[in-house]
Amino acid sequence: MAARLRTLPLSLSGILMGTALAISDGAFNGQILILALLTTVGFQITSNFANDYGDGVKGTDNEDRIGPSRALQSGLISKQSLKMGILVSSAISLVLALLLLYVAFGVAYISYFLIFTFLGILSIWAAIKYTMGTKPYGYQGLGDLAVFMFFGLLGVLGSLFLYTKTWDWIAVLPAITIGLLCVGVLNLNNLRDIVSDKKSGKNTLVVQMGFENGKRYHLFLIVISFLSMFFYSWLEKIPIAGGWFFLAFAPIFLHLIKVMRTTEPIELDGELKKLALSTFLLSILFLIAVNYFL
Repeated sequence: MAARLRTLPLSLSGILMGTALAISDGAFNGQILILALLTTVGFQITSNFANDYGDGVKGTDNEDRIGPSRALQSGLISKQSLKMGILVSSAISLVLALLLLYVAFGVAYISYFLIFTFLGILSIWAAIKYTMGTKPYGYQGLGDLAVFMFFGLLGVLGSLFLYTKTWDWIAVLPAITIGLLCVGVLNLNNLRDIVSDKKSGKNTLVVQMGFENGKRYHLFLIVISFLSMFFYSWLEKIPIAGGWFFLAFAPIFLHLIKVMRTTEPIELDGELKKLALSTFLLSILFLIAVNYFL
């Protein structure tokens, strides 16, 4: 329950998008793909454990919260057990990351190995400090930036680099797409929880800008994510027959209409899953398109 399994497909989207970009460059390694997927799942579970603990201890997860009950909040797990879970998950994630980097770089690219090891440790730190500690950055409105950097730029461009040992500036565009869609999921979470977050002192961007501006911010995230993918396809001269991955934006725009018409935060709870799965669908369709049409 604390692992929040429904969030895991979203965390895989960046890896799959980076893998698709690598395949389009003629580079692929099955071991890298499997280890990268396992590593990002480890990071995500660590983050979910830490988020459950941090919000539970600070009282942010309370009776005012709209979403599903959390493990610590509902009393299904103790603080000590959840802290142990964070430590174990962090250790497993680090081991997986080191295995991934060894397979990708070996000893021939020691500088890359060290840089990515630092990024792996930074990812674990970011996962834990989102809600834990005396000054969690998620309580200061910085969660959106962290999600964009780690799920979008690092997830897509980092995984691309593992395969190719290089990357092209044009790859930033699909990385922006995935990053902004992931931020959109976080923004939905914050829109839904605006009342309880405000009461508990969790100053997310939505709390700072208000519910209506939070919806406009969501519109910005979705539109720019679409335009980034559109311009990537245009610059890469992707034919219409190969651009059917844009079908994933159909449920995303239907979701956007629902969000913009919503007046009560409680109505947004079901929209998180829709956007998360649509983002995952986009990465899957793009991967298929690269293999069979591009």
